[in-house]
Amino acid sequence: MIAKDALLEVLGKTSLFGPLEEADRKAVVQEMRETSFDGGQSIFARGDAGRDIYLVTGGRVRLSVLTSEGRELSFAHAEPGQIFGEIAVLDGGVRTADATAVTKVTALTLSKAALTRLIEQRAVVREAVIKFLCNRVREADHQMEGIALYPIEVRLARFFLAAARQKGEFKPGAKIVLDLPISQSELALLIGASRPKVNAALAMLEDTGAIERKESRFTCDIDELENIAGA
Repeated sequence: MIAKDALLEVLGKTSLFGPLEEADRKAVVQEMRETSFDGGQSIFARGDAGRDIYLVTGGRVRLSVLTSEGRELSFAHAEPGQIFGEIAVLDGGVRTADATAVTKVTALTLSKAALTRLIEQRAVVREAVIKFLCNRVREADHQMEGIALYPIEVRLARFFLAAARQKGEFKPGAKIVLDLPISQSELALLIGASRPKVNAALAMLEDTGAIERKESRFTCDIDELENIAGA
């Protein structure tokens, strides 16, 4: 079981609850429950009722949809410190995507009833939720723009830059080591490309010195990646 002080620290690093004062985060912590999933286990499926939002504390979750042709489109991964499953909980509709544990996952859950109470009782929580959802819309717009307009190597460079920012060590001139225990097939799903094309683009990034690969570890040269990404 995670200690309350540790939970407060985890919440403080999330995009949703991070802006809250400690007293408000403590109120959120009182409502959260711990859960876990094995690798490959379904957390929820598209069309399910939205009963909880999830905060990942360990592991990686794939968020995906099936196309009409039966092809899986993975549009995001939720990593430690990230929240998913909020849309159906907030609007009362059904789940808009499948959520599957890529690895063993530990998470905290916040029920729909608990979140509703917090929003009704604390205006700062309501404001934080609104800002969080607006950021989600911006992220979705950027992702669709990237898939529609940019070559695969640019999408990959932007993927690594986003992962580096998430790690919190992002700065010009830095070389950041990322541990990304996902297959090339999974990576291809995330950026909307085929596995062979992703493999070729990774090789190109290596040739330019933007990344160095060793199994699941990537050493990222921030300046080179930004040059390729057009940042």
